[in-house]
Amino acid sequence: MKPIFEEEIRASAVMEVAKRMLIAARTAPKARGIDNLVIAVFDREGIKAISEKLKEIAARTTGSPFLLRDAENILAAQALVVLGTKIASIGLKPCNLCGFENCEEKDKHPNTPCPFNTGDLGIAIGSAVSVAADARVDNRVMFSVSKALLEMKLLGADVKIAYAIPLSASSKNPFFDRK
Repeated sequence: MKPIFEEEIRASAVMEVAKRMLIAARTAPKARGIDNLVIAVFDREGIKAISEKLKEIAARTTGSPFLLRDAENILAAQALVVLGTKIASIGLKPCNLCGFENCEEKDKHPNTPCPFNTGDLGIAIGSAVSVAADARVDNRVMFSVSKALLEMKLLGADVKIAYAIPLSASSKNPFFDRK
């Protein structure tokens, strides 16, 4: 009889949690039931490519040393869950929370987010990280990594706002107490 050691199943166990996080994000409530979210997961190979792009961005961006720190930091992850939103008005009347009189006026400014897009994204992120917490998988929500995701168009050209959630199962959460 040979035991299966934790080290042997760690990466696959974290990936299974990541997959459940994707489902939790998808089933999170959306304003008017309109779903503008794009949700995905990257394995270690994808994480390395995203890290390299973020290092490239850090090298050409002054005053943002945290980009390089986070590019290195995500390399400690066994999986990287990413969530993004397309920017599209939802046709709610009356509203004007975006600052425009109505959705027709807002649509003339396609890069101005509808507050419901970002609200839905936030709710989906909360649902996703609750799954990680329930599974005791270390994680952190990072906006910095989205710079690479968006520039690489990994979530599609329509996604304009994104966040990344690196996941790790280790003795200590590598995404906190960073240098």
